Amino acid sequence: MIPVIDNILGYFSSDLGVDLGTANTLIYVSGKGVVVREPSIVALHKKTKNVIAIGAEARKMIGRTPANLVTVRPMKDGVISDYDTTLAMLSYFVKKIHSTPNKKVSIPRPRIILGVPSQVTEVEKRALLDVARASGAREAYLVEEPMAAAVGAGLAVWEPIGSMIVDIGGGTSDMAVISLGGVVTGKSLKMAGDTMERDIINYVRFRFGLALGEKTAEEVKMLLGSAFPMPVEKQMVVRGRDLEKGLPKSVKLTSTQIREALSPTINTIVDAIRDTIEDAPPELAADISERGIVLCGGGALLWGLPKFISSETKMPVVVANEPLTCVVLGCAKLLENQELLEKVKIAHSQ
Repeated sequence: MIPVIDNILGYFSSDLGVDLGTANTLIYVSGKGVVVREPSIVALHKKTKNVIAIGAEARKMIGRTPANLVTVRPMKDGVISDYDTTLAMLSYFVKKIHSTPNKKVSIPRPRIILGVPSQVTEVEKRALLDVARASGAREAYLVEEPMAAAVGAGLAVWEPIGSMIVDIGGGTSDMAVISLGGVVTGKSLKMAGDTMERDIINYVRFRFGLALGEKTAEEVKMLLGSAFPMPVEKQMVVRGRDLEKGLPKSVKLTSTQIREALSPTINTIVDAIRDTIEDAPPELAADISERGIVLCGGGALLWGLPKFISSETKMPVVVANEPLTCVVLGCAKLLENQELLEKVKIAHSQ
């Protein structure tokens, strides 16, 4: 009887493609496009664990909360680090999507496809499926982010041709060589945008004796971050706390300094890309050298990164048309093609 009820409720629910990222959550609704683009952040009461704010509202509170509140990222390295908070966050977004103009919320029973990092463990897969089901999904599918990103970027993943995708997100960097609808070789690093921000915080701490906040480090990364020398180097003034005196202090940072701070992480990602290509069969490696490497994710927007990767791998590198939404758009395309979804899913719950 319950499956029948689920199917009936499914007619009144919108199927969802979800990129449940470490930094941001994006949700695609069938027929409507990407309707949720919010930070994966939740503000909680420390003692009661009651949710105070989610998403953009919670992000405004980072570094400004009183002693009884805390802001947390329920996702770490692309997987769940806090089950209850992740459930609260995803449930909030699902209900928000299904709410009506008169503020009433329907009982959502959508199909949900979640993009997840490659090489997730069975325990992590089960936790993600459980969260999706508990948030209201009648069916939940897991798809590897590199595959979803490749589909979203419009690569010919079903052809007998080698395609390479590199997805540099907030918590993980995933790279894969894909052919005939499957990942031939791939790697997943727990180094990405968040790691770069920590690199900046540590660099400023040791070089200038200044403590920077997360939001300031993110601004520095976006304005000054680069992987290759700029035609005109940039600079900006940042404010933080003097570690010696405990008082506010300002320092001037340059793009040259920040490139130095980011170089270890960038080099590690490039080494993983090179290893992935070396592990591929010669025919597929030849295809990649002809067709190029496609970058997506927020890290793809780092100035000069495509040029740097190209110089290190001796292969053409391009950024996807919509690098920030490749994973969620790939999930959306798979929602519309059940046959392909069955081929690429790595886990399923109903």
